[in-house]
Amino acid sequence: MGDLGAVLGRIDDIRDDLTGLYKDLHAHPELSFAEHRTAAEVARRLEQLGLEVTTGVGRTGVVGVLRNGDGPTVLLRADFDALPVLEQTGLDYASTQRGTDPDGNNVPVMHACGHDMHVTCQLGALDLLVNSREQWSGTVVAVFQPAEEIGGGARAMLDDGFLDRFPKPDVCLGQHVFPFPAGTVGMVGGPSMSAADGLKITMFGRGSHGSQPENAIDPVVMASATVMRLQTVVSREVSGRDTAVVTVGSIRAGTKDNIIPDQAELRVNIRSFDEKVRERVIEAVKRIVRAEAAASGAEKDPEFERLTDFPVLVNDEEATERTAKGMREQLGAERVLAIDPVTGSEDVGLFGTEAGVPTCYWFFGGVERGKYLAAREAGTLSRDVPSNHSPFFAPVVEPTMTTGITAMTTAALTWLGTR
Repeated sequence: MGDLGAVLGRIDDIRDDLTGLYKDLHAHPELSFAEHRTAAEVARRLEQLGLEVTTGVGRTGVVGVLRNGDGPTVLLRADFDALPVLEQTGLDYASTQRGTDPDGNNVPVMHACGHDMHVTCQLGALDLLVNSREQWSGTVVAVFQPAEEIGGGARAMLDDGFLDRFPKPDVCLGQHVFPFPAGTVGMVGGPSMSAADGLKITMFGRGSHGSQPENAIDPVVMASATVMRLQTVVSREVSGRDTAVVTVGSIRAGTKDNIIPDQAELRVNIRSFDEKVRERVIEAVKRIVRAEAAASGAEKDPEFERLTDFPVLVNDEEATERTAKGMREQLGAERVLAIDPVTGSEDVGLFGTEAGVPTCYWFFGGVERGKYLAAREAGTLSRDVPSNHSPFFAPVVEPTMTTGITAMTTAALTWLGTR
């Protein structure tokens, strides 16, 4: 691994600049496939570091290649899109940005999942690697990926010829900030993040005046009955030994209190770790939707549109142990945690799957340690520690950033060659 201490010693020299970058990115989030400002800033910094830079990969993705002689090729990946969330953190660098969502709606935008921290940490790790080339050998392919939140960015980059245009990796590495104590890292081998399937379901009724329900087929009642019935899928159709989640995240119908509309829309999110469970849950959801439509006398069958399609993220067991060993040696064993699989989802695994190489993806904490421990002791973690996608999600800048830079640099050097 070379003299890792010498490599990491430069963090103190770049911390202030990266803190400013992080706050700037946080204040200027952009929605999936609209990350033009972010991509331009990433490309500018990569060029300053001397990497070979390619923009517009998979629409808005950026790839930087750092060649340093013979040796392994390591892919590092950070995502950089934000979410349609109204920020309520109260930070002096909170986002006030707005954007246009895929349905054409003007929405608030926030980095509610920490992708701004991911970008900052990866740029910090690249700075350390560039300035310590005498310590390692090989090639680093730095991927800055768009549209992770809608599960489309990795696929878009791969479909844009990623594996043909850039050096093929020997391993794919990445990380995600998470609501556990800052200064710690967590990982799990095997299936580590769930598959996620997003469905837009349109149920059709017959509109009428609100005073004459007998002339209508009410899609609001139809959709409401469907929402309640869907709650039985996991509790009654999935074994207690398996894991699945079904969430109705959105229900839309009507425009006025005295008008029965002619259709309603549900947006359903399904999580699972096993392909058979995944298929069974999806089919159960469709069966229930169709049955409730029929029970309501619908004259047109429901329509189903796929919104997202995240595969299960599988961490290679040997690659995970090798990476964890390097982190334990650098951070200390007490700061590298074995965690349970997470029901959140990620598309980063597509890079390793398509390339036929191992993937290792880990989490690093973003919550002030004392706050986290106090909430855990009081049993109020769900209330007092905002999770990813919350309007209150705000990683404490330090030691989160330094830990993320350290973890990514350490992981890269664990796989790169030594001089």
